[in-house]
Amino acid sequence: MVFQEQDQLPRKEKTRLVRDAVGVGLAVGAYGLSYGALAVSSGLTLAQTQFLSLALYGGSAQLALIGTLAAGGGGLAASATATLLGVRSLFYGVSLRPVLRPRGATLLPAAHLLSDESTAMAIAKPTPREGRFAYWATGAVVFLFWNLATLIGALSGSLLADPEALGLDAACSAAFLALVAPRLRERAGQFVFLLAALVAIAVSPLLGSGLPVVLAGLTALSVLLLPTATPAAARGGAS
Repeated sequence: MVFQEQDQLPRKEKTRLVRDAVGVGLAVGAYGLSYGALAVSSGLTLAQTQFLSLALYGGSAQLALIGTLAAGGGGLAASATATLLGVRSLFYGVSLRPVLRPRGATLLPAAHLLSDESTAMAIAKPTPREGRFAYWATGAVVFLFWNLATLIGALSGSLLADPEALGLDAACSAAFLALVAPRLRERAGQFVFLLAALVAIAVSPLLGSGLPVVLAGLTALSVLLLPTATPAAARGGAS
């Protein structure tokens, strides 16, 4: 049913939406290259690096995970940080349900392709039919480009004798901040970011590596779940 409705779109409209999806995929692929190189330089194998992109498939979550590992945090702290960053997908799913109306065989792939990019492309369209096509096109293209970029980055990163000499250790934080930056245009996002950063800075001298990031994530999640978070976000211009 979903794909039958998508087929009703004019060919010209489909071409435009796919072209937009490719543009988004190329931009995301740049971060995928960084992730692949950073992951192997942080101690992950090529197989582990690629598996995370295939199964976890979350740019900011993956970068946070390897960032925590690179900082000396344990696997539990790294996993907790990645999980906290992935919680926002629950909110994306709720907002997209009227547009996608997933059911049956489409439910699992629709959930796996959920990302900032596919969500933004879907909700920006004027009609649910265009939104559905944009979601699937963007989701599939970004997934493909992210995984190809991961493989290329991991292969090139594994050939580097000293990744830190090229600044790859700092590139993790830079890439993560680049992914977060678009969300800081809203007042609500700025408030949550600053509060989480203050918590991380305050507890860093007291806790081991990785745990300050987990506490910062819990702080951000707690604020976002407060009843007043939604009105605040609306006043801040949330899209």
